Amino acid sequence: MVVTAANVADVTQVAKLLHGEENVVCADAGYTGVEKREEHAGRKVIWQIAARHSTYKKHGKRSILYKAIRKIEKAKAQVRAKVEHPFRVIKRQFGYEKVRFRGLAKNTAQMVTLFALSNLWMARRHLLASAGEVRV
Repeated sequence: MVVTAANVADVTQVAKLLHGEENVVCADAGYTGVEKREEHAGRKVIWQIAARHSTYKKHGKRSILYKAIRKIEKAKAQVRAKVEHPFRVIKRQFGYEKVRFRGLAKNTAQMVTLFALSNLWMARRHLLASAGEVRV
């Protein structure tokens, strides 16, 4: 996990997020153009980056090309939705909306803790079922 200031573009942090053995990388539209950056020129990766809405909106909603692109983007979004679920848990269940500390070190520590807790929250039914009791 990489925590940065709000004024740092997502696309500049990709090298820190990848371990080098990926075959496919799925990302939102904030990572548009990552495959063109020189630090990723030698990677043998399939980049599944979400298209910005304006790139296919120009075709018109009734065109076949528009509908085909929408289906492709829906498939990409379904993969990304699995990664977005912990963010929902952190925001809705734990009430995390804003950073509370000054400095990246403290905020990074808080984010790591929140994501660890969200993993436990999402696995709670499985964990409680193995203990013999299920409460919601």
